[in-house]
Amino acid sequence: MLVISVGRFGGPEVLLPASAPDPVAAPGEVVIAASASDVMFVDTMIRSGRGVGFFPIRPPYVPGGGVVGEVISVGDGVDGGWLGRPVIAHTGGPGGGGGYAERAAVSLDDTVAVPDGLDPLLAGAIVHDGPTALRVLRLADVRPGEQVLVLGAAGGMGILLVQLLRARGARVIGAARGSAKVNAVGAAGADLVIDYGQPGWTSLVLDATGGSGPAVVLDGVGGQLGLDAYGIIADGGRFSAHGAPGGGFAAIDPGDARRRKVTVTGLGDLQVRPGERADLARQLLPEVVSGQIRPLVGQTFPLAEAARAHALIEARQAVAKTLLTSVLFRRPHSAGSLPGSAVTPRSRAAAEICRASSTSRELSPPTSCVDSRTTTLGYRRSTSGW
Repeated sequence: MLVISVGRFGGPEVLLPASAPDPVAAPGEVVIAASASDVMFVDTMIRSGRGVGFFPIRPPYVPGGGVVGEVISVGDGVDGGWLGRPVIAHTGGPGGGGGYAERAAVSLDDTVAVPDGLDPLLAGAIVHDGPTALRVLRLADVRPGEQVLVLGAAGGMGILLVQLLRARGARVIGAARGSAKVNAVGAAGADLVIDYGQPGWTSLVLDATGGSGPAVVLDGVGGQLGLDAYGIIADGGRFSAHGAPGGGFAAIDPGDARRRKVTVTGLGDLQVRPGERADLARQLLPEVVSGQIRPLVGQTFPLAEAARAHALIEARQAVAKTLLTSVLFRRPHSAGSLPGSAVTPRSRAAAEICRASSTSRELSPPTSCVDSRTTTLGYRRSTSGW
């Protein structure tokens, strides 16, 4: 089978297609023929060597922490009824492993059945971002009416956070960089979208919150942007430092946080017990089927072109979720007409992204606009004010 192998830490060029033996299901496992593999920023962090202090993964290894596909074999102790079932699954341990492959052997405890008729790409878009988003929100304890700033709101998880927050009655300020990403965040339903690539963006947040600052900051970017956001959070607020694309996780001064009574959570607080990730995914999937929560797949690449996917992410040009599709990829016949979800190959949100990319240096339409292989769901832009 085709896999992507990393023989040494380095740039995207170290992601090389390779051949590996087909996996065999051990007791309690299933083998999945992957339709698509999840790609996350953390994958680029681990591949570059910058994740050494956080994750135990060392070369040589096959990256990737999640797949969507179909069960093609089962190990001892697994009901044969799983055969032929579409599923999503976490692969590997902390930081993932083994997901950039045409087939993956995974524990049944990490495997979740995909509801009938749901587009596999949409299911694949939540394999990690969905459970992590739910975990972030539980730690932040967001309450109805609270003002929440989401940094990196145009990422795969950011798009989900905007919608989940709105569903919980929060007032959402989505922050992203560039017109294409700003459009995507607005289409996801944020009450206000701010471009943090523009000078004085924190002043706009303060103005929008009546000078008090947001009660909650969900930082999916880190670096200086994360620190800037921490500087305007309301005293007594909650700050989630879970993102690092901006140059590392935001380094919040514990003494200052205690003085201001700001509760700070980080990557370590998001660790889950065995099986919990699957439980969280099961909670979210019905909302995806109904259209209440609408993942956005911004770009797909063939599995063999994983290096291009990493390069786009590291250049900060990817919008929403990035997936690697395998030659085994297929979409169910009903994917164009899920009840109540208005699935279309090129929905309004996708069209907005592509229109913005035609005039923006942020995106290259041939590689990052949603194409005919990618289904997205139409978003309704929020019209509520502040």
